Amino acid sequence: MVGEKDLEAALNLVRADAAGPIAGVFGPASVSWRIDREAVIFLGAGRALLLQLAHPWVAAAIAEHSRTLVDPIGRFHRTFDIMFAMVFGSLDRALLSARQLHRRHTMIVGHMPDAVGPFAAGSKYCANDVPALRWVHATLTETALMAHDLVLPPLSMEERERYWTESRMYGALFGLTPDDLPADWSGFAAYCEAMAQSDTLTVSAAAREVATQILGGARPWLRPPRWYRALTAGMLPERLRAGFGFALDERDARAADNALRWIRRVYPRLPDRLRYVGPYQEAQARLNGRTEPDWMTRCLNRAWIGRPQMDERGRG
Repeated sequence: MVGEKDLEAALNLVRADAAGPIAGVFGPASVSWRIDREAVIFLGAGRALLLQLAHPWVAAAIAEHSRTLVDPIGRFHRTFDIMFAMVFGSLDRALLSARQLHRRHTMIVGHMPDAVGPFAAGSKYCANDVPALRWVHATLTETALMAHDLVLPPLSMEERERYWTESRMYGALFGLTPDDLPADWSGFAAYCEAMAQSDTLTVSAAAREVATQILGGARPWLRPPRWYRALTAGMLPERLRAGFGFALDERDARAADNALRWIRRVYPRLPDRLRYVGPYQEAQARLNGRTEPDWMTRCLNRAWIGRPQMDERGRG
């Protein structure tokens, strides 16, 4: 389990290798900024959530401790707030987010209500458990790149290696050490494939309930469009897609294909101000010496993280 001392040791490594106090952990020359600035990564948000839910510990924790079902938009904002602060925030802001996430995770402990996969009923789960953190980190890392490559030119193998090197530092913000993560991209790909086939990922009743509530339209005004649900299901490993009870027919596949065709044609032509997420634009303004984002960046930030500014002063 990642304790407070473990986290601080990992953060010391991040601090030593960071791009700089203002540029943050990764900086503008990084592959991470290049990928995560793209609004199109939202195409993978559903996949990342479902892959996390497929881990019985994560599903139990969300069912018992999260406000996802009563406040899905708030969950979206909190997730992207942490992720973007780690990637695009100043170094101090990124480290603060890492500590906030760790403190939140220390309160997420419990016992499995039922036996699921290799986890016995009554066995203890903890959000700061290293294998669980490693899986959550993997879902975010792999899915962001997958969503990017669905629409934009795929990264080369050299760029993928750079991306994974940076992702290992991203993992340190979770408290993961270099020994907790694969050494290279091929090792990471092998880990993801092994997890997809392992009974460690077993879709529980709790996971199906959360997935149905979010993607199945329990709240009609929040129901994702048919093409997004089909795209999300199609991005899952077949075994897990069946576990969640998602069935893709020809109409679903056609809806996803038509949407992707339109997005691939239109998205690359969007102006940068619409195409790149607000936290990235705020980071660029910070690098140029502006401490306050302009009105459009503040509007974009409200959409992505639920508030107008990522690096708000006094936020603790």
